Amino acid sequence: MVPGYHRPTNIYVNCQAIYNNIKNTIERLPAQTELFAVVKADAYGHGAIKVAEIAKKAGATGFCVAILDEALELRAAGFQEPILVLEVVAPDYIELLIEQKISVTVTSVAWLQEANRIFQEKNKRTPIKIHIKLDTGMGRIGFVGKNEMEQAQEVIFASNAFDLEGIFTHFSTADGSDEAYFEKQQQSFAAARALFPNEIRYIHTANTATALWHNSWGSNMVRFGLSIYGLNPSGRLLATPFPLEEALTLESELIQVKQIKKGDRIGYGAEYEAEQDEWLGTVPIGYADGLRRDLQGFSLLVEGEKAPIVGRICMDQCMIRLPQNYPTGTKVTIIGKNGSLFNSSQDLAEYVGTINYEIPCELTARIPRIYTNEI
Repeated sequence: MVPGYHRPTNIYVNCQAIYNNIKNTIERLPAQTELFAVVKADAYGHGAIKVAEIAKKAGATGFCVAILDEALELRAAGFQEPILVLEVVAPDYIELLIEQKISVTVTSVAWLQEANRIFQEKNKRTPIKIHIKLDTGMGRIGFVGKNEMEQAQEVIFASNAFDLEGIFTHFSTADGSDEAYFEKQQQSFAAARALFPNEIRYIHTANTATALWHNSWGSNMVRFGLSIYGLNPSGRLLATPFPLEEALTLESELIQVKQIKKGDRIGYGAEYEAEQDEWLGTVPIGYADGLRRDLQGFSLLVEGEKAPIVGRICMDQCMIRLPQNYPTGTKVTIIGKNGSLFNSSQDLAEYVGTINYEIPCELTARIPRIYTNEI
């Protein structure tokens, strides 16, 4: 998708905010605990390369990504730090993993067996860096059951193909107020961990929520993701131990302003009918940019005033009801501060009934990312 550099819709990413969020987290970590910055999904829509640069300056010692291509993007940009791919990578790519010094998540004995077969067939010498994923209750990916874990170790330690670099799990309720299930997962991890050797380099149970509210339980490395960008993993349920700074601002401009009459209808389906004479503004952002259609009715900010979206959101534009006549070119804030008002990603998420993670991730590459307050 081509970025729209020639229209007035932009994302502004505050580099200092990202730096502060990471630095403040590192200062709270237990001694000898490292922070890997999670920059998957183009750093949650903020730009993976730039965020990785800031994270490194703030003290991150490695990176986590979701897919192999994201790891390769970091390597191509010159990052030499450890990189862990959190999803399953097909054994077919082990030569690439070895060549690029990328660590990979392992979730099954079958994967280990196939990777070992390919390793021996290719006559490789440098082992594959692997992190064993234990499913302690998330139910997504990972080893379950003592027998499966013991079989995995038999394959690992009988072969020269593997460097067992890490072991980890993912807590599914670390951002909640009820800790019963969190404690159950802790017990499951402790029991499984005891089956593996002590001298494993990275032990990481701590996602962002575990780092914030559970003292990075059981970890010497944390996978710090959402709060890099200033967002609270719990939404509004739990207060963060230090103030987070939301890094992303989404702004556009009015490209046309017109007065409509009482009874005029607006947008596809002619759903919206003006109850009185109104000022209507058109803004060049739509669902192709990630402004979801179910944000219809949500208020954007113009000159410190609320301006609700009226009519259905179009692919490339939306219409807002203005409190008065404004000139074209007037700034419109979708996410961020405008006058004394502030629209957060959390506000948008609550309006459409989702989580704040989803809002920046859905903003497409058609919106240019502009970096401010460079470090």
